[in-house]
Amino acid sequence: MRGLAPVLWGITMFTEYHLTFEYPWLALALALVVVPLVWWIGFRHLAALGPGRRWLALVLRSLVVVLFVLAMAELRAARTSERLTVIYLLDLSQSIPSEAREAMIEYVNRAIEEHRKDRDRAGVIVFGRDAAIELPPFDETIPVARVPESPVDPEYTNLAAAMRLAQASFPEDAARRVVIVTDGNENLGNAMEQAQAMAAAGVGIDVVPVRYRRRGEVIVERLALPSDARRGQPLDLKVVVSNTRPPTAGDSGEVTGRLSIKRGTGDRQTIVSEERVTLPPGKRVFTVRQQIDAAGFFQYEATFTPDRPDDDTMPQNNRATTFTHIQGKGQVLLIENHEADKAGQYGHLVRALQEHNIEVTVRPSNQLFGSLAELQPFDSVVLANVPREHFTDAQIQMLVRNTQQMGAGLVMLGGPDSFGAGGWANTEIEKAMPVDFTIKSAKVVPRGALAMIMHASEIAQGNYWQKVIAAEALKALGPRDYCGVIHYGGMSATDWLWRPGMAVVGERRAEMLARLDRMTPGDMPDFDPGLILARKGLAECKDAGIRHLIIISDGDPSPPSRLAIQGLIDEKITVSSVAVGAHGPAESRVMENLATATGGKFYKVNNPQMLPRIFQREARKVAQPLIYENLAGFRPQIRFPHEMLNGIEAPLRPITGFVLTTRKEHPLVEVSLVSPQPSAEHNNTILASWTYGLGRAVALTTDGTTRWTQPWIGWEAYSKLMGQMVRWSMRPSGDQGKFTVATDLKDGQVHLIITALDQNDEFLNFLDFAGTVVGPDLQPIDLKIEQTAPGRYVATFPAGRAGSYLILATPGAGRAPIRTGINVPYSDEFRALETNEDLLRQMASLAPEGGQPGAVIEHPDGFARMDQLLQTDSFRHDLPKATSSQDAWYYLVLVASCLFFADVFVRRVQVSLAWLPRLIARLAGRKPAPAPEETIQ
Repeated sequence: MRGLAPVLWGITMFTEYHLTFEYPWLALALALVVVPLVWWIGFRHLAALGPGRRWLALVLRSLVVVLFVLAMAELRAARTSERLTVIYLLDLSQSIPSEAREAMIEYVNRAIEEHRKDRDRAGVIVFGRDAAIELPPFDETIPVARVPESPVDPEYTNLAAAMRLAQASFPEDAARRVVIVTDGNENLGNAMEQAQAMAAAGVGIDVVPVRYRRRGEVIVERLALPSDARRGQPLDLKVVVSNTRPPTAGDSGEVTGRLSIKRGTGDRQTIVSEERVTLPPGKRVFTVRQQIDAAGFFQYEATFTPDRPDDDTMPQNNRATTFTHIQGKGQVLLIENHEADKAGQYGHLVRALQEHNIEVTVRPSNQLFGSLAELQPFDSVVLANVPREHFTDAQIQMLVRNTQQMGAGLVMLGGPDSFGAGGWANTEIEKAMPVDFTIKSAKVVPRGALAMIMHASEIAQGNYWQKVIAAEALKALGPRDYCGVIHYGGMSATDWLWRPGMAVVGERRAEMLARLDRMTPGDMPDFDPGLILARKGLAECKDAGIRHLIIISDGDPSPPSRLAIQGLIDEKITVSSVAVGAHGPAESRVMENLATATGGKFYKVNNPQMLPRIFQREARKVAQPLIYENLAGFRPQIRFPHEMLNGIEAPLRPITGFVLTTRKEHPLVEVSLVSPQPSAEHNNTILASWTYGLGRAVALTTDGTTRWTQPWIGWEAYSKLMGQMVRWSMRPSGDQGKFTVATDLKDGQVHLIITALDQNDEFLNFLDFAGTVVGPDLQPIDLKIEQTAPGRYVATFPAGRAGSYLILATPGAGRAPIRTGINVPYSDEFRALETNEDLLRQMASLAPEGGQPGAVIEHPDGFARMDQLLQTDSFRHDLPKATSSQDAWYYLVLVASCLFFADVFVRRVQVSLAWLPRLIARLAGRKPAPAPEETIQ
């Protein structure tokens, strides 16, 4: 019997096929008309061929015509299959207890093993928020793992997505059924609508209800607070808490615990209320009076913690959040240098801004913001003589984005630690400013020269960080500066990384960065060769105003000789040394002595991530010629009567210094104040401004403090200048239109709808909206706002996490931003307390076309009675048989083409058969008769 199996399989496959036509009436009509016409014409015109050849030609021609007619009717080979494909849909969402999920997997494995027939297929799809194929439909029994491998988000139930995926995964050659194992508590999508579509497509639906009822649950329903309020206005914060635990004999159902309320702005949180509460069965409302004396966005979070964990099985629903926007006057964030000798220098500026009704928050540079959300309460940010190394790349990106996309202002004040002198060259901040931080005029500033000696480091990722820090130092140099890198290359000994050793950065910056990336520092045996090489290279930079050397090492090479150190001193080359992972005090002392002897600075580093800031600071020493100082003083001149200078008349009081920059050649750049010294036209900017994206950026290259602008302090125009300058940079305030904002949450997506009207209630069209969203994780989400109708603007963004989402939309340059938000509650997954049997029974009652309704596979004891559940066969063949087909017309065309060639051959070639009797006679052993003459026409 085993040998007959392939034969029986082949017979079964053959009997499953039959032929059909896509256009059967076309085939019949053409056959009734064309074939008789072929015979009528051919019988008269082929008489000369003789009776045999004429009849053969007519038959072949008829066959050719019939085959082409059948091909035109699109002959198809249809197959009716006895196979069945069953796909199990497993609900892995958190509304189902973990022990129930394990029983569900066991049920699926046993059902497939006991009921699947030989030719049937079985597959498994798991789902939560999304759906994934755990096992594709397969004709062998493969068990599902106890812990499914396909990752799904368990905080939501999207049964409709799983059903769509199943429908797309069914093969065409089998009847189809899904077996849905779930509690039916969907909170995304529409499962009933999808079930109706599946039934219409001939898919059967069985359901296995997962039953449970939780003993009791405490749910923080919501946290209510007005979304907009005024500063100092009393607010009533309401917390709605439900206790679903029913009272029983001997148990009142009360749950005790701690209810705490926190308030946060940015990433800072404070506890505003914390009390012990007793929750009787049902709902209870707690009210907390609040009064906020600062403007901005504030998030509130209420959390309930039970005394006994058994009283509350789902902690996810014990938390609710909300937000409020406190209105106030304009706010400015002023960031100053935190170093002891520089902190507090801008008290005069702060008082000047306060006189203009501007609230100022002063923050030292070692306590910077950590997210874009922290910048949103401020309408402008002032960088007050702060060096670049105090900021991370991410914080720089936040500052630029806050101006370009969020419409806030950005002001940079001059000083020894600002602009190019502060290492800000070649950063995103430079792109946002109306001036470039590098100088292109050789008449204004002498060049700087920086050499770096790299020695292999033994600390983790030390060599990688050497490349990073060398690149950061190179980026801080101007295009006219010299730069060179010395490394120990093994067989090639100590040498320059590129030629010439000290090269002008200019257009070679990209090449230098590429060479640095490929550099592999070696273990240098002694300091002298590198120091001598650096001295010679730096000495050749005759026109360099400052020549500086940075050396990084663990200190174990042979100490430098007195002769090598004296050579550096004679050439006035300063050396800063960085001891990275030094082996001991002796090695550190070698590095320290080298820096001290040459007037440089010594650093000892054990954490390589600190190296970039050190090298940025050291590279700035080469940029110090960017500072122009004249202690005799000089008076800035008004070049353009900008509104920042309203009420300020020439002559201005003198200043003693500023940072040299280069005005950007851009039509939006407006230079308001210039210096008469030095004489270069493009490098004497004192005050410049422009619109950058949706915000405004201002560059004041002098410092506004007692160092360079001492004569300004106490001058009545000082307060006016500073106040008007910062006020101009701030986000626009006041209503410049009527904007109605609506938000809607559906299927994990927030839909933002803005209706825009002008003062005359006419639609505002073609606004250049830009926006961003800051979610509960404080990460920004880009917001694409498009106009869909007159005055109507729409945007959509994902809101997968529960919490408050801050939305900022700017209608365009010069318009006040729209601030709103939406609170996304925790998923309804954590509100489900029992099985949604109504939905499951409705889906099972749907009958596919030509088949029977599905089955509700259940038992009062659920999966505890697995044998009872398995009595229902999900692989029963009560569905319409699957029919599939494939084109066969091209086979007919092939055969017809061959027959057409035979038809031509019969009509054009006469072949004699006189040789046939002779061949027969010879084979029979008789003497063949003489052959008659053959003629070929």
